[in-house]
Amino acid sequence: MSDSDGATRLWGARFSGGPADALARLSVSVQFDWRLAPYDLLASRAHARVLSRAGLLDPAELGQILAALDDLEQACATGEFRPTVDDEDVHTALERGLLERLGSLGGKLRAGRSRNDQVATDLRLYLRDHARGLAVSVVELADALTEQASRNIDTPAPGMTHVQHAQPVTFGHWLLAHVQPLLRDLDRLRDWDGRTAISPLGSGALAGSSLPLDPAAVAKELGFTAPAPNSMDAVADRDFVAEFLFVTALIGVHLSRLGEEVVLWTSTEFGWVELDDAFATGSSIMPQKKNADIAELARGKSGRLIGGLIAVLTMLKGLPLTYDRDMQEDKEPAFDAIETLSLLLPALAGMISTMTVRVDRLAAAAPVGFSLATEVADWLVRKGVPFRDAHEITGKLVALCSVRECELEDLTDDDLKTVSEHLDPSVREVMSVESALAARTTPGSTGPGPVAEQLAQVQHRLDTWRQWAVEKVVPR
Repeated sequence: MSDSDGATRLWGARFSGGPADALARLSVSVQFDWRLAPYDLLASRAHARVLSRAGLLDPAELGQILAALDDLEQACATGEFRPTVDDEDVHTALERGLLERLGSLGGKLRAGRSRNDQVATDLRLYLRDHARGLAVSVVELADALTEQASRNIDTPAPGMTHVQHAQPVTFGHWLLAHVQPLLRDLDRLRDWDGRTAISPLGSGALAGSSLPLDPAAVAKELGFTAPAPNSMDAVADRDFVAEFLFVTALIGVHLSRLGEEVVLWTSTEFGWVELDDAFATGSSIMPQKKNADIAELARGKSGRLIGGLIAVLTMLKGLPLTYDRDMQEDKEPAFDAIETLSLLLPALAGMISTMTVRVDRLAAAAPVGFSLATEVADWLVRKGVPFRDAHEITGKLVALCSVRECELEDLTDDDLKTVSEHLDPSVREVMSVESALAARTTPGSTGPGPVAEQLAQVQHRLDTWRQWAVEKVVPR
């Protein structure tokens, strides 16, 4: 309806006056849902064609409406048409634009649909479209890690547990360990997309429509796999938003863990990695500083992504069927997650792809902290010593080294014999990082051979994901 003050609203005939200013300010969402405009116009075209096939629009009317929608979309893209302070939401703004172009004919497009099924459809279209863009960025980060791993297949590094030296690994293996969760994130995005590819359009406010519409045809035209099987669930369901936010939050957690490691690797205490100047910052007071701000922001922004998920889950938990205005709060966290990751992922990819790995420092650190102790225990096991005893013997070796402030390889043959009769000079064969890495030959382990195999598998999977990420699921 058009109010006396010139505003357009999609409701209000049963009210004697317009909303109070406080209500209007609280209800307005067009400041953030305007980004749904291209998707709302896309759905409007599909709905117009269905109305025409149902005999509710004649061919001439359909042509006029489609032409007006095309013109409105162009005006939105150029900024010629923008929402005003009087537009409650994106749907209201676009209906105003249509009425300005068509007069009363524009009102015919309202038949058989509600803002309830419109917004559910628009948001599914928007998220499906932008999820592919996020997938492209995830693949690019995985590519950067994989490329660094390919240059460090046999670079020794001190593998850690509890941030304590544990066993030698290759740095390529370590980098690929950060690729694996990204591959799982891509799996989750694809699985999410399959569940989200359901069209709510045609469900109306909650009960469907008495008009002879064709939800299956609309679903197909909009790139969905099927129409919603239940009209009440179709307008009430925001599982797809919550699940999308879970996936983005988990991506954020994975980026945070990578960021934390880069912060450690670039510290003076570690000094394993040097960041390119283009992907580091300095200090306003300390001229010598080179800070890993991208990595730190990766840690910090994970809280933002997790918070969006919690906000939507909390909003949904007590809602009765079907649509409730609380659900207006579903969009900003989803939009924010996309914007956050769209900024963060390329920055991390650039940081990783340009960083310099200090191979000499990694190799020097690999044997430090008795990281070869497990090799000695395994050597004893191969000699027939029960592992419980082998563990005890090796622990005594480490205790002796701690007292003498030396490393395992510094012990004499007499020292070995004093600790255990099972130890002889041939144990020195396993007291090197090179032998420890060469011994790791099982699939998925840290030896150069298995790492090269893993690298090839990862590259193949990324090629597959690269193809999926650029597929267009929303027709234009």
